Amino acid sequence: MRYALYYWPSIPGRGEFVRLALEDAGADYVDVARARGGVPAMLRFMARRSLAHPPFACPFLVAGKLVIGQTANILLWLGPRLGLAPRDDGARLWIHQLQLTMADLLVEAHDVHHPLGGWRYYEDQRRESKARAAGFRKERLPAFLDYFERVIRSNPAKSGWLAGRRATYADLSLFQVVAGLRYAFPRAMARAERRRGRVAELHERAAKRARLAAYLASERRLPFNTMGIFRYYPELDG
Repeated sequence: MRYALYYWPSIPGRGEFVRLALEDAGADYVDVARARGGVPAMLRFMARRSLAHPPFACPFLVAGKLVIGQTANILLWLGPRLGLAPRDDGARLWIHQLQLTMADLLVEAHDVHHPLGGWRYYEDQRRESKARAAGFRKERLPAFLDYFERVIRSNPAKSGWLAGRRATYADLSLFQVVAGLRYAFPRAMARAERRRGRVAELHERAAKRARLAAYLASERRLPFNTMGIFRYYPELDG
């Protein structure tokens, strides 16, 4: 099957988590909005009145007659089909739970630089962002990293991955989370990772996977910037 991924073409954002799974699996897919005329095509698709299950926002994936929205939901469906999730219900839901936890982290990381709302410019909420960043660096960032460190340590397979013996889409997503946090909070992450070696090791192992490494070195990999979830503002790094 050829998949069609719809997401904004200028930011990694939430669409990148789906791209990583597709790329790592060597799946046949098209990144619709990155082609000429792709953004208008994406917007027209979302506006179709004939869609029985319209997505609220991108990313969404079209697979045959299916239109699947929400990053974690897309990966829940894609994972077993790409060999990046177990088919056993309990194990599959555990991977999904980890992905949802990362979705919570993404919201908190984004709200550091937009605590008053994404519709306002960062420059209009600098003071509030600095206060939010201090709490994120001190409390929330360590809490999330400690959780994933514990999950890796507690994996009965002792594989260095989050669950089981093989990498899943949740591992690829944690790779992206770590990469984004390193970009947005380089000083805070350097301190945090000294005590959370398993998370750092998982990031490095994922980056060495053959197809993923090729993708990361290609032009298809979008760089982090000041328009996405993870944004670097020196004053927020502490």
